[in-house]
Amino acid sequence: MTALKLVQILLALLLAPLLLGVINRTKAWFAGRCGAPAVQPYYDLARLLRKGAVYSRTTSWLFRAGPTVGLGAVLAAATLVPLGQGGALLAFPGDFVLILYLLGLARLFTVLAALDTGSSFEGMGASREVTFAAVAEPVLFLALLAVARAGGALSLSGMYANLSATSWRQAGLGLGLAAAALAVVTLVENCRVPADDPNTHLELTMIHEVMVLDHSGPDLAFILYGAALKLWLFASLVVRLPAAALPLDPWAGLAAHVLGVLVAGVGIGVVESIMARHRLLRVPHLLIGAGTLAVLALVLSWS
Repeated sequence: MTALKLVQILLALLLAPLLLGVINRTKAWFAGRCGAPAVQPYYDLARLLRKGAVYSRTTSWLFRAGPTVGLGAVLAAATLVPLGQGGALLAFPGDFVLILYLLGLARLFTVLAALDTGSSFEGMGASREVTFAAVAEPVLFLALLAVARAGGALSLSGMYANLSATSWRQAGLGLGLAAAALAVVTLVENCRVPADDPNTHLELTMIHEVMVLDHSGPDLAFILYGAALKLWLFASLVVRLPAAALPLDPWAGLAAHVLGVLVAGVGIGVVESIMARHRLLRVPHLLIGAGTLAVLALVLSWS
């Protein structure tokens, strides 16, 4: 099982940029364009790693530490998320709370790096980021708590490992609501439509992209790779819920998990192709709706 855990985290580290490529290819297909190849994110990362970083005289060590600490926190979270049937590389009761703190640490240093530039433009994006995070994090916690109740464990690996087809027959409605809440949080936490548009360049609508405008070279590569890995982790949390009903052996389950995450990427591309980005004032309403689903899932899990 140790070999399986190592393989699944290596696959996540290697294939995370491919998930972004799948999303972009799906959006290109809907727009009737040829689009960039699915492996384009790998070329972009390699190009950025070969370049040098430019630092403003007004920035301090916080600006330099932001990308490194952010990537390190996401990598640490990856060791706690079950990325296949074999469970996570590290697991202990309450580890899903630590994941929330690690992701919050990554966001904190990204926001601090944006504020350290002294730019009011980046400060605006940082303000929007923490505003949405204040609503998204409780929704994520409640959804995972509902899954923990259904799985009968306080460890992510344990709660997902205990789920089965029987669990879905007994608590299918609650698990479905938790999956829907996790799907909404996945879009918001990863700055995807309808909460944010990763391809926009309009000053009044940018959120995450505006916070990293001053980063360049390897620092920007760390940010982009960390964002891709974070998306893979959230997609894994969503995909593992319905996959629990499939009676597969661990290695076949890992293959199905990887395929499921890539299919989730296609789904995200479809969502971003058929709907527009919400107004900023409507994003909290979307999260409140997801929070309602999470609360209902938690209530049903106790009934």
